[in-house]
Amino acid sequence: TKHKITNSFVPVEKLDKISSHGNHQGAVASISPVDFASLEYILEQRNVESKEIYLLLDGVTDVRNFGAIIRTAECTGVSAIIIGESGSAPINPATIKTSAGAVFNIPICKVSHIKDAVFLMKAYGITTIGATEKSTKLVYDIDLNQSIALVMGSEERGINPSTLKVIDEPIKLPMK
Repeated sequence: TKHKITNSFVPVEKLDKISSHGNHQGAVASISPVDFASLEYILEQRNVESKEIYLLLDGVTDVRNFGAIIRTAECTGVSAIIIGESGSAPINPATIKTSAGAVFNIPICKVSHIKDAVFLMKAYGITTIGATEKSTKLVYDIDLNQSIALVMGSEERGINPSTLKVIDEPIKLPMK
């Protein structure tokens, strides 16, 4: 707990399954293959003149969804992806594979709470919008010619209600 490392006690069969050689000696650790960036550093280094997009993921838990989101984010010019320290999908081999390597090309920041990241974005003058089916306003109804932070929610619950309350604009993506 000192270093915020989570742990689980599992049956030895689970350790056998997840260790590559079966020589785990009763413990298996999973580490991230990428270095996480500091959100404050990213925001300090940004070009205020450019219109940047930041993607905040509020509880995306599926590793393949996470990988696909990372891949799309890189393709669409997202400046950084922000995830919560807990309750988010890990970066594992499935995430890396699904991202098609994009995970190594786009900064990913971990924050204690997505709501804190929203407040920080606002402090830097970045408009925060949240994708939610509960909005009547479409994404096309807002000014996208500015730096924005787009919050997207989890697969099951969407954006956390407390986060939704603090964003500037709830918007919805039109779908057939």
